[in-house]
Amino acid sequence: MTFLSATLSRVKPSPTIAVTTKAQELKAAGRDVIGLGAGEPDFDTPQNIKDAAIAAIAAGKTKYTAPDGIIELKQAICAKLLRDNELTYAPDQVSVGTGGKQILYNALMATLNPGDEVVIAAPYWVSYPDMVLLAGGTPVIATASSQTNYKLTADQLEAAITPKTKWFIFNSPSNPTGAGYNREELKELTDVLIRHPHVWVMTDDIYEHLMYDDFEFVTPAQLEPRLYERTLTCNGVSKAYAMTGWRIGYAAGPKELIGAMRKIQSQSTSNPCTISQWASVEALNGPQDFLAENNKTFVRRRNLVVDMLSAIEGMTCPVPEGAFYVYPSIGGLIGKTTPDGTIIENDAIFATKLLEDTGVAVVFGAAFGLSPNFRVSYATSDAALKEACTRIQTFCATLAQRINT
Repeated sequence: MTFLSATLSRVKPSPTIAVTTKAQELKAAGRDVIGLGAGEPDFDTPQNIKDAAIAAIAAGKTKYTAPDGIIELKQAICAKLLRDNELTYAPDQVSVGTGGKQILYNALMATLNPGDEVVIAAPYWVSYPDMVLLAGGTPVIATASSQTNYKLTADQLEAAITPKTKWFIFNSPSNPTGAGYNREELKELTDVLIRHPHVWVMTDDIYEHLMYDDFEFVTPAQLEPRLYERTLTCNGVSKAYAMTGWRIGYAAGPKELIGAMRKIQSQSTSNPCTISQWASVEALNGPQDFLAENNKTFVRRRNLVVDMLSAIEGMTCPVPEGAFYVYPSIGGLIGKTTPDGTIIENDAIFATKLLEDTGVAVVFGAAFGLSPNFRVSYATSDAALKEACTRIQTFCATLAQRINT
């Protein structure tokens, strides 16, 4: 009899964390490594937010709070959802967790029973399917294609829904592709969901403020009010506010669901870091002008990466509408060989050889449920991105057509 839970056999470690860890290990060993794997802005947390945290410490606001967040933060979240998304919630409809991942996990744990299905669009954030499995559910993958810029169509969503479907997880802009759904595209999906009243919607809006080229963000319950009572709108401060390490995520939804999530959190982690909560109050209530300035930087970096990767023969790189990722296809490189004779049979081998030979760390597409691709995070300096893309260009130029003998 094994000591460990059988549940662990259903899940795998996070590939994105594994890539970041490997890059850090190589750096520590003296290798010249450029890490493009982490989904983390390189900007510092704005000073007013840091000052709010310091003020909270000075004021002695360092004790336990309610398990799912202080009332001041819940009120700030309600104000934000009304201001930005035209959604009206009361504080008792809000849950605050230790990062966006915990919020999603709590909701799945609170609702899934064996046999329940969760529809997930591929490419997907690596944690979605494994969180569903940990919660005892069954992930149902609906695979989008490059022809739709990796966005799910209404027909694909319709085909994935069964009587066992409990949730549809919706992420826009997307990790890993950066693709954003416009109003028309989202309306087609919400029309499908209206026809299936047993399906709830879990939105992952974490990249909401990272939208480019005048692209308008819209979230499902905002576009289709009839979905309000069966939507959990999830977000957090990590990406847009450069607060990844502060670990604050939140969700708003029906009281019964929020209460169930509160119960789980009260018996697991209990409250998020008190100091981080007070910093998040300032993040949501304070000045927002830096968001537009940061986005200008991200647009410049996106264009740099797309241009350089698109110039590689055998690689195609769509232009994303948001987030800080690109998701190029390497379909034209599959089957080629490296100078040492390694055959690029799949995107995992491509990413491994790229790291070993050039010191550029990316995440292979199979981790996100769609190959042959890889994800690049351009949330790093222009200089690092230019050097990394130059190395990728050089690596790909050395690949030769395989000769069968």
